[in-house]
Order: sequence, then C-alpha cells, then structure tokens
Amino acid sequence: MLFGVALGDAMGYPTEFLNMEQIGATFGPWHKMELPLSPGGVVRVSDDTQMMLAVGEALAEVTGGTGSARGARVTQETEREPVARGGRRPRGAAQEGGASLTPAAVEAALRRHFVTWLRDPDNNRAPGKTCLDACAALERDIPWQAASILTSKGCGANMRVAPVALVPGLTAEQRAGIAQLQAALTHGHPTALAASDLTAHAAWLLANACPLTNLIGELRAYAQGSRQTYHADWLGDLAQRAGAPDPETYIAFGWDECLRALDRVAEALREPDVDQDPSKAVGAGWVAEEALATALYCFLVVDGDARSALRRAAHSSGDSDSIAALAGAFAGALHGIKFWPPEWREVIEYRDRLSALGTAWD
Repeated sequence: MLFGVALGDAMGYPTEFLNMEQIGATFGPWHKMELPLSPGGVVRVSDDTQMMLAVGEALAEVTGGTGSARGARVTQETEREPVARGGRRPRGAAQEGGASLTPAAVEAALRRHFVTWLRDPDNNRAPGKTCLDACAALERDIPWQAASILTSKGCGANMRVAPVALVPGLTAEQRAGIAQLQAALTHGHPTALAASDLTAHAAWLLANACPLTNLIGELRAYAQGSRQTYHADWLGDLAQRAGAPDPETYIAFGWDECLRALDRVAEALREPDVDQDPSKAVGAGWVAEEALATALYCFLVVDGDARSALRRAAHSSGDSDSIAALAGAFAGALHGIKFWPPEWREVIEYRDRLSALGTAWD
C-alpha cells in the first residue's frame, strides 16, 4: 500500500497541471504510461509521499514500531508475499498498536514530523499553501486547533492518510480519530476530516478482503453511520473554533459532502468509459472528497487492476499525483507488494523508508 502511494504519486507528478491533450502528446495513451525516470535513474515523488511518510513514521514512533524509518535498509527478500485476492490478511495481534495510544501523544508526534517535513531541504515539490502555513504555525508551538486552516478542505488532508489503515491493533474509533486528527492539524474543514477518515477506511476494507463489488456500499454505510460522531477526544474544540453551532452539525456537513462524492462515483460506474478523463467523469480532485472519489473511480473502473489503476489516475487533467497516490493505496492494499513491478520498486524515491515502515507493520 505504501509503495502504491509513492508509485502513483510519481506517475501523476509530471502530469499535474496539464490538460489531456498535453498529457497524451507527452506520455501517449493512458494504458501505456510508465514511470518517469529523473536524472540519476531515480523516480521522484511529490509532497504527497513525503507527508505520507511523515504520518507513517510519526505513528510508528508513538506506537513503539520502527521509531523513524529514515535511512533503514530492508532487502527485497523481506517483502511479504501478497495475499491471494479474497484472502484475509491477519492483523498482527502480537504487535503493539493502539493499546496505549493517547490523542496527545499522537498529536505531538505528528507535529514533530510535520515540522521536520516543513524544514526538509527536499520539501521543494510544490507543496500546498495550507500545509506550509499550518505547519509553520505548528512550529510556533501554539495549540494545533489554532494552527489549522479552518476553511481548507484540500486533498493534502487525505493524500497522506493511508498509513493509518496499517497500524496494527487499533480500534475502529482510534483509526477514525487518528485519520481525522492528522487531517485537522492542517486542514480544519469538516469535509477534510471526513474524507480522510473515509480514505483510511477504504484502504482498511481492501486490506481486509472487502470484495470490490461491495466497496462503495460499505463506504456509504460507514459514512452514514459516522455522520454525527464528533471525536472530541481527538479533535478538542475544533468545531467551536470553526464557528459551528454544535460539534454534530460541524462533522455532519463533511460526511454529507463525502456521501455526495460517493454518489458521483456510483453514477460514473453505471456507464463506465475507461478512456474518458477521470477528472471529467467524477471530479478534478483538488479538494479532499473529490480526490477520494476520483481515485476510487480510477481503481474500480479497471476492476482493481493495480498498474492500470495508477495509469488511469495519472492520465487525468486534475490533481493527478494525489488521485494516483490514493488509487495506488487502494490497489496496494488489495493486492500486496508483488503486484508492483520490481523495476518500479527499485527506482522509486524513498524506497528504503517505505520498505522499513511497511515491513514493521506487515
């Protein structure tokens, strides 16, 4: 799943901000796209993967996993065999996970890793203004609710959330709370929180053998069941700061926008056109619920095929790197590491950190 995020991000990175005519002229038909090699033979990723690693390594640190996976070396032989489609992946009960987690500990770890990302000299991949401004405020050590950009629901909230689906031992409430908290540290709009929670839940469902035909229905049921659940232990007074009449009204607005986005996916899949621009079929993906919806469409319109999902998502006129990163998360959660070609895995930037983090939790 982690490699899927990075590979999709890398494939969509050079097509972002291009229209379909420009993408076709440069990269050819969508079903023939390959990873774009950079000078030195490395495939570069964007801030999407960088921030995804920040979330994952923060959670590994606070749960007693790998601490920081920076610089760790893991050989290809340590990568696990994929579970056959329809098989259930065991969730590591023997590993420490959510038993001792507290919102304060998770928030502190996320804050540290977000600020580290902010000051990293490699943070030069056109990061979003919301993330930059909020992380700069977090660095000033103010309450995170005051640092959050309350009006922003950009896809920066959920393009980085995939690791939350992997942490062993979390309860459903912890997984939802952490998914929403990591979004809210920068993006305080309720739709950013709901879309991040729903994105992590989609990845968790796929890693736990949810049939593709059931996925949209399961996500709709989860969204409807979460409409008025405000995770106060994790979010504190965020709703009050946002000016909502009450916490339930605040969070319900976000879930309702996500439900409408899921409806757009279902509608587009009724008469699917695999050659149509996904951003035209579902949405451009610049905001959180659209990034999730368009990524789901790209994943499902090719029946979950891993490489086709990345190619279809990257060959789109919207926020192609974020859409492809999420499509890659879904494909990787479903299939496992061996469905990504070794020649792709060998050249992806941050390969060692991705391997170390994934191996620790697999």
